[in-house]
Amino acid sequence: MAQPPDISDTFVREVDENLRRDRLRDFARDNAVLLIGAVVLFLVLCGGLIFWHEYRAKKTQGQVEQLAQAYTAIDAGNLKTAPQQLADLSDSNSKAVRASAMFGRADVALQQGDSKTAVAQYRAIVADSALPAPFHDLALIRQTAVEFDSLKPEDVISRLKPLAKPGNPWFGSAGELTAMALLKEGKKDEAGQMFGALARDKTVPDTIRARSVQIASTLGVDVSGALPPAPAQ
Repeated sequence: MAQPPDISDTFVREVDENLRRDRLRDFARDNAVLLIGAVVLFLVLCGGLIFWHEYRAKKTQGQVEQLAQAYTAIDAGNLKTAPQQLADLSDSNSKAVRASAMFGRADVALQQGDSKTAVAQYRAIVADSALPAPFHDLALIRQTAVEFDSLKPEDVISRLKPLAKPGNPWFGSAGELTAMALLKEGKKDEAGQMFGALARDKTVPDTIRARSVQIASTLGVDVSGALPPAPAQ
């Protein structure tokens, strides 16, 4: 009786590879137009993306230059053209440019005695979810400082509570505003403790610490040694 041929694994693999190669060749032949179109489309998209990034980079660079010119004008006391320049940059796709322009508009408004516009700019920064948290925090503190006299003390305290904590980068400014609000509420003990914490915190700016030492002392809080002794004359 005849024996079946011995079909090795190598032979089976070769047949399988040839079959897959034939199928791939047939697919490429039958869909050549689609494949070429897909490659062309991919190259066009890549080229467009590269062009768009270059365009954005050049546009941002130009906006940074405009921003610098506006701030130079502000420093020189020329407040006539700067507000419009900053307004144009407030819609920039660059987060840094947009935030800087909005802060600049608020600063100019304050110099012109227009606190309403300044507060509106700070509120817009706080509401801009695309901006990083530090911009939000700084805008919130400045907004609160401008509105301080018209706000209820409890509103100031509630608004700044997340920032008025030791260890927070904004503890100095937020803590000082909170302490002043506590004083307005008549809570002298709590205000004194807050001023004391500010005076002892070496990460707080020296100007705030110096004021805090003076006020804390008047409120009966011992902050001796909080500040280094003045150099001998």
